[in-house]
Amino acid sequence: MKDVFLTTLRDRETKTEGFRKAAHQLSGLLAAESSSFLPKMSSLVNSPMASAEGSKLKREPVLVSILRSGLVLLPAFVSLYPGASIGCVGIRRDEKTAAPHLYSSHLPQLRSDDMIFLLDPMVATGQSAELAIRLIKEAGGSEAKIMLVSFLASSKGMAYVKRKAPDVHALIAHVDEGLDANHWIIPGLGDFGDRYFET
Repeated sequence: MKDVFLTTLRDRETKTEGFRKAAHQLSGLLAAESSSFLPKMSSLVNSPMASAEGSKLKREPVLVSILRSGLVLLPAFVSLYPGASIGCVGIRRDEKTAAPHLYSSHLPQLRSDDMIFLLDPMVATGQSAELAIRLIKEAGGSEAKIMLVSFLASSKGMAYVKRKAPDVHALIAHVDEGLDANHWIIPGLGDFGDRYFET
């Protein structure tokens, strides 16, 4: 179903309501898939009929959203991990150079064994994601415990992230091959934030 929701997001004829619905549905699928990366432990519970073996998370992850578009992924992840700590990193991209400019950073206290989901729907050049990864590491997080979660990325952007942060994991709905001269993902889906927030 990820490809179905992504197709809706790509379609330039998709109106705001449909775009938002597809973004929320895709967020839910990625959130569910993210759970397979978290350590679990066995748990014995008593059902109304008998005892049963089950499992539960050892600890909930930390969620870090890159503003503003990363906010779109956040509700699905909070729904799945209601006890998670949440951080936000505000990064604005220079439209001419694509260089990232940090304007805000609020991260919870991190431990080296925290699993951290870095939420950013679009990874074009990879520079914003790499900056956020650096901030997470400076706050005490471990690179090997960071998972970048995105709807869409360019192969160039992912190569940049892996070169700068080789131990970071990635959960991406789809990787596109190209970037145009203005550093937009091709075929991509346009400006995700503008389409979602209708700005």
